[in-house]
Amino acid sequence: MAGLVVSGTQVSYIGQDCREIPEHLGRDCGHFAKRLDLSFNLLRSLEGLSAFRSLEELILDNNLLGDDLVLPGLPQLHTLTLNKNRITDLEYLLDHLAEVTPALEYLSLLGNVACPNELVSLEKDEEDYKRYRCFVLHKLPNLKFLDAQKVTRQEREEALVRGAFMKVVKPKASSGDLAASAFPEEHHYTPLPSASRELTSHRGVLGKCRYVYYGKNSEGNRFIRDDQL
Repeated sequence: MAGLVVSGTQVSYIGQDCREIPEHLGRDCGHFAKRLDLSFNLLRSLEGLSAFRSLEELILDNNLLGDDLVLPGLPQLHTLTLNKNRITDLEYLLDHLAEVTPALEYLSLLGNVACPNELVSLEKDEEDYKRYRCFVLHKLPNLKFLDAQKVTRQEREEALVRGAFMKVVKPKASSGDLAASAFPEEHHYTPLPSASRELTSHRGVLGKCRYVYYGKNSEGNRFIRDDQL
């Protein structure tokens, strides 16, 4: 199969412009794959992933996955990267992951509107990103790494106390406006609806929008664990 690379239990199908997971990929590799890399495709759906029930690592960076993302039950999955997709609803995603990936320890969401950092908007600052981390750890308390940064004991303790109050309100906008503002042709990330960019427009948008990106030399799709040091 063109574009398919298999090395032991690691399966890569990168940059093939596929809009869905090929049926033959699951049929041929689903029964043994522990690590699956589907980055740099055009995936809008993860239908077909149910063939990969034994996955431990799943790489889905640089696709077109949005808030309708649905994962099958993956009880052994410990690493998931969704960098540079179209996810805006953080709470929905985290609730879904808590249900279907109970063993998850490594998660990266860089480059999504749901993950506030300078890939989304240069107006973000450190405090807003900390609030995001606190909310994620409240929802997924077993995480060890988030966005390529190790979860600290202080963060974990703060999430227990304050995490439930750190929810970021999602601005109400039409899907067309949101897609246009988050993913314009020139790839300039902004959480604002397109109609709100005009200087003469005074339409309000909910929420503060200032964060910082901590993984300047990494998108978060590679993690260093204790047993690799």
